[in-house]
Amino acid sequence: FDADGQHRVKDVVRMIDRLTAEDLDIVIGTRFADHAPEQMPALRRVLFPLIAKLSPASRKLGLTDAHNGLRVFDRAVADGLNLTMNGMAHASEFVALIVENGWRVAEEPVEILYTDYSKSKGQPLVNGVNIIFDGLLRGRMRR
Repeated sequence: FDADGQHRVKDVVRMIDRLTAEDLDIVIGTRFADHAPEQMPALRRVLFPLIAKLSPASRKLGLTDAHNGLRVFDRAVADGLNLTMNGMAHASEFVALIVENGWRVAEEPVEILYTDYSKSKGQPLVNGVNIIFDGLLRGRMRR
């Protein structure tokens, strides 16, 4: 999970319980299960769901929040996880690896704590351009 203080222990416990109870390899937290969180900055409330819809891998998996920093996965995924991208591009790469490896994934609704501290640690939206560029570069490197 991200180290910016946004995540709650009870969400992690619930996600671990779901991972062990269901036939899953990965559980990804989603901020958008019912609606976008009101405390989330307005531009992010619009952009994050749009990014998930525009990503072919996210669409294929039916993800609503591909860049949520709260994820749990089993040992097989941990052993097979080979992230090569730096910065926040790893989040998109992680989703691509789920598709490439055929890992079974589900989303779990989570509550994100938007505090002054956590908001100060967030990525600037302009970093999205870097993430897109890194994703394109990854695709070219894998060919």
